[in-house]
Formats: sequence, structure tokens, C-alpha cells
Amino acid sequence: MMAKRRMDEKVLDVDAAMQGSLVFSDPVNLRINGKFEGNLTTKGNLIIGSSAEVKADIIGEAVTVAGNVKGNIRASEILRLVSTAQVVGDIQAPKLSIEEGAVFNGKSRMLESQISLSELSDYLSIEEGKIMEWVDGGKIPVEKEGNKLLFDRKQVEEWIATRT
Repeated sequence: MMAKRRMDEKVLDVDAAMQGSLVFSDPVNLRINGKFEGNLTTKGNLIIGSSAEVKADIIGEAVTVAGNVKGNIRASEILRLVSTAQVVGDIQAPKLSIEEGAVFNGKSRMLESQISLSELSDYLSIEEGKIMEWVDGGKIPVEKEGNKLLFDRKQVEEWIATRT
């Protein structure tokens, strides 16, 4: 079931052949209906339409796939594969919905709310040493459990949002 959108919300509807990297730093409602190849990073809602052919690694918040995707998908909130979806690649999301009829070939990983230093490093694509500088400087929210550092994914995402 798709979330209801307010009437005044804007949707960027892309029905074209595109290649390259698309990065949206501010939340958007983006729908891809054509062909896209490259890398796609979004905040907000991303819908890969049923007629879409996407060859890309996707990083987003709420991602819904109804078309064909060849590439890895990482959703920080939820990933939905509707009945017409065909995904070849690895997926990561804290919440995952796969409708009957959807095709998924790859590995899936359910993201935890608390993650380790190495997981945060992979998630942010930032070296552990830099993250430790932030920890030592008290700049990034962290919990210590014995010798282990644990980062709350939502708190880190909010912290990042205030920095960009």
C-alpha cells in the first residue's frame, strides 16, 4: 500500500533516458519511469515505475520498486518491491515489503537501529578514523557498551542532516 501524499506535495516525474549520477540532498518525491543508468541518491520518496529500466546503485529513504532494477539498493526507512518489480542486486533496509509476484535475486540485509563503528563506516562511506575523530570530539551521537561503540542510525542521520 502506497503512503498517501498531500495534494500540495510536488512529484518530480522523470520519463526519459538518463545516464550519470543524480543526487538529491533535500527530500523529494521522485518517480523514474524511463531508463536510468549510473548512481541515484535521494532523500524522501523514490518510486521506480513499472516501465522503468534502471541500472544503478540506489541510496534512498523510502524506495518503492515496480520496474526493473539491476544494482544494489539501500533504503534507510523502507524498501517496497511491488508485484511487477524485478530486482537483481543486493538490498539493505530496516523494513522490507515484497509483494507476491515480485522477482528478487540477490542478498538482503535488514538494517539494525544500532550499528557498530565498522557498519557506520560502510554505511557513510567514511573511514573509521574520521568517525573516531568525531567521537573523541563529542561531535557525533554515540553510546558506549563496555569497549564497544554503538551508533543509533536515526540519531546519526539527524546529526548529518544538521551538518549539510
